[in-house]
Amino acid sequence: SSLEDHYFGLAMNAYNKRNLGMAIIHFSTVIKINPGDPNAWYSRAIIKDELHTWKAARRDYNKAIELAPDFIDAIINRAANKDESGEYDEAIKDYNKAIQLDSTNKMAYFNRGNAKFNKGDKEGACKDWMKAKELGADYAQERLDDNCK
Repeated sequence: SSLEDHYFGLAMNAYNKRNLGMAIIHFSTVIKINPGDPNAWYSRAIIKDELHTWKAARRDYNKAIELAPDFIDAIINRAANKDESGEYDEAIKDYNKAIQLDSTNKMAYFNRGNAKFNKGDKEGACKDWMKAKELGADYAQERLDDNCK
């Protein structure tokens, strides 16, 4: 466990210094030590997303969610990954799951609104952005102003 913590710390330090390659190496070491740690899979997925290796990131998000089915941040990030790939229906399913787990998650509503908008569901998008704003997502106002009259 202390070795795992050591490498997790090294990974976070590398990430914070924007040394993404080294961060992936250290998170991979954490995963070798403890393949059952959903946080290591999730953290590595975030970096892979930042490096635009979306398929590899998706595999890591999937593993994190397999290990921790209620890992809301991993579910939302996987949904965003799907959204970026144009898989709007699949993204919406993940956002729905996140909202089911936490009905006050403003990011899930905001992002689901974006996915609905991308799909052509302007009315559904506006409802989600309004809900996100009600929950405190002030950034939703711009989307509402631009798209929901």
